[in-house]
Amino acid sequence: MPSVAASAEEKIKELIVERGLGPGDPLPTEPELMERFRISRNSLREALKSLQAMHIVEIRRGFGTYVGPMSLDPLIEALAFRTVVGHRRGRGSLLELLQLREALEAGLMYRLAGRVPEADLAELDALVATMHTEVRDAGEIAARTDRAFHRVLHRCLGNELLSELLDAFWSAFHQVRAQGLGTAADGAELARMHARIVDAVRAGDAEAAERAVHRHFDDIRRRLSPH
Repeated sequence: MPSVAASAEEKIKELIVERGLGPGDPLPTEPELMERFRISRNSLREALKSLQAMHIVEIRRGFGTYVGPMSLDPLIEALAFRTVVGHRRGRGSLLELLQLREALEAGLMYRLAGRVPEADLAELDALVATMHTEVRDAGEIAARTDRAFHRVLHRCLGNELLSELLDAFWSAFHQVRAQGLGTAADGAELARMHARIVDAVRAGDAEAAERAVHRHFDDIRRRLSPH
């Protein structure tokens, strides 16, 4: 049997769905929820805190409770932590996360090739140019530039959930990489790899675009497994 708080969590989620509420919309007051679900204040607050941790609700002290942003931040933290723990225990968890990213990104090339708008291609060209500048001036590509490249590349698909999921995998991977796992990238070659992806997508050559993505991930794999 689920606990009273766990049952309340499900009822609050059902309430959000039933009323068609979205991020930022207010929820009923605590007394109203207590009466509706016939539970104590402590059980209700336990349920709300749990939902807040999942970004399903947002508790604004002195103002009330609202539907949260429902972002994938909790997933990012869980993925990053799971990957670090697995890596420290000698498992290939970082490579597994990389493989998941690769499968998604390579598989999307057939939908992107020849279909990325000119404005987005121009933005991707500019980001590649920025990568070369960063390598020349700082010796490496800034994480924000790499992240922006992948966001722009998939933007034309118009799939918000897919974009958020790809971004979550990117964020989790780079959180783990920030702990110094693996060897540093050759920044200039990395920039060229990104340029090859753009060239193939612009040319409408899905197979070349997929190969370019796989080569990019092969390079990352080599740096994660230097031996």
